[in-house]
Amino acid sequence: MKQPYNTALYMRLSRDDENYGDSVSIETQRTTLHQYVAEHPEFHVVSEFVDDGWSGTNFERPQFKRMMDEIEAGNINCLITKDLSRFGREHIMMGYYLEFVFPRLKVRYIAVNDNEDTDRGLSDFVPFKNLINEFTAKDTSRKEKAAFRAKFLNGERVNCVPPLGYIKHPEIKNKLKVDPETSWIIEKIFDLSLHGTGAAKIAALLTDEKIPCPAWIQYTRYGVKGRYFEGQPEEKRYFWSNSQVKNILKDETYIGNTVHYRMGTISYKNKKTVRKPQEEWLRVEGTHEAIISKDVFDTVQEQRKRKRRECKDKTTQIFAGLLVCPDCGWKMRYSCNPRPKGMYRHYNCGRYREYRNESRRCTPHYIRYEMLYNYVLTRIQYWAAQAEQDEGKLLERLLSSGSKERNAARKKQLSDLKKAEKRKAEVDGLFARLYEDWAAGRITEYNFNMLTAKYQTEQGELAEKIEALTAEVEAVRQTESDAEKWLALIRQYAHPTELTAELLNALIDKILVHETMEDADGCKEQEIEIYYRFIGKID
Repeated sequence: MKQPYNTALYMRLSRDDENYGDSVSIETQRTTLHQYVAEHPEFHVVSEFVDDGWSGTNFERPQFKRMMDEIEAGNINCLITKDLSRFGREHIMMGYYLEFVFPRLKVRYIAVNDNEDTDRGLSDFVPFKNLINEFTAKDTSRKEKAAFRAKFLNGERVNCVPPLGYIKHPEIKNKLKVDPETSWIIEKIFDLSLHGTGAAKIAALLTDEKIPCPAWIQYTRYGVKGRYFEGQPEEKRYFWSNSQVKNILKDETYIGNTVHYRMGTISYKNKKTVRKPQEEWLRVEGTHEAIISKDVFDTVQEQRKRKRRECKDKTTQIFAGLLVCPDCGWKMRYSCNPRPKGMYRHYNCGRYREYRNESRRCTPHYIRYEMLYNYVLTRIQYWAAQAEQDEGKLLERLLSSGSKERNAARKKQLSDLKKAEKRKAEVDGLFARLYEDWAAGRITEYNFNMLTAKYQTEQGELAEKIEALTAEVEAVRQTESDAEKWLALIRQYAHPTELTAELLNALIDKILVHETMEDADGCKEQEIEIYYRFIGKID
């Protein structure tokens, strides 16, 4: 009688393999293996190892690694799988195990359906079978990605758990629907950020108010992320971190867009997740109902770029990111220096302070903090009073303010747009006549191809120019809606007595600080231009 082998039965199934149906299911594999063992009494089954949901393109599978530990320990000296692909789908590692590891450890390997057995010697076709199995995995991965991309372009979302503020649409597959029970949390976060509250403070406010965090909501609804709360105090359910708030504030999901491929695997073999560059992202707009308007979202993104660092005097600058040098376009820099009578605070052009080389240097554009503060506060108080006295009259003023500059810019853009459209029509006509000349034999095929390439290039350039000019014309156009938005904002800050970062970021887009000018009499003047949100500069 043959010496019995201490045998392990190994089964593996990946999500991709499910496309092949029951023929590769775990139960089918188990049945095949047990039938084979029953027909060969020399095999004594000591263990079964099952990796369900694991790809064969890498060998970092939990049960496979446990099995190899048993083999290394000498507890197993025979391994049986249904076929070679169940063992793995990476031809280099397959060769490594079959030709080096198993012979060294004196382990017998059998692939039942492939009729391969190391005890009688593997066939010369094994390397080719392994290559085919790897190619199958690669081809399946490619087809799966193509199928997902088609779904993404169709506006579908295939995430198993909806983001905070949404639920799965009850009637439309792979569609989101606004969740009335949690969408108010998203609105609150964006509203706080819009009015100048930082992510850390927002997180603290949400925690203090005991608003459930996203992970707790997902756990109570869908049963996921339960490990975060095992053995944790109740406060864990309401703890918000800075990163959670930041991720929500930059998520385009809340304006109705879906962004795919921000994260991905290195390859179909290496499943390590990495962040992809933005040029590889796929952005699909209008895939579902928005919770936040695009205007609010864009404003929040701009405000978040304005970092407010703590200064030497332990204060946080309320003008951070708003002050701009009108000559070079650089941001103004804040300085505070101790003096006997207190801190001496002022701003300078960032480029002036950055470069010592005079050829690249701007001028100081120096201004005292207190002077700037008082001027801006006075202007905001003035407009708040005007809105309170006669809102209709102020609306008319806003609509006409800056019209000369806007009209001049719009006139030039409209002129350029008409010229581009006229030239495109001419090129289209030339193209048609060119074809007629070629068809009639009036020009050679060489000239036809040469001119065709030239006109096609010009057509593409003109189409891009027309699109850009059209967008610029729309951007310049001042609308009554914009003025009403600003009036609604100024009404929120009636009778302001002090400036805060919240107030400034809500009302103002940028402030230009010009260089101080001195006239013949020695009198100094400095112009400060305030550009308000939605309406720009008010004359």
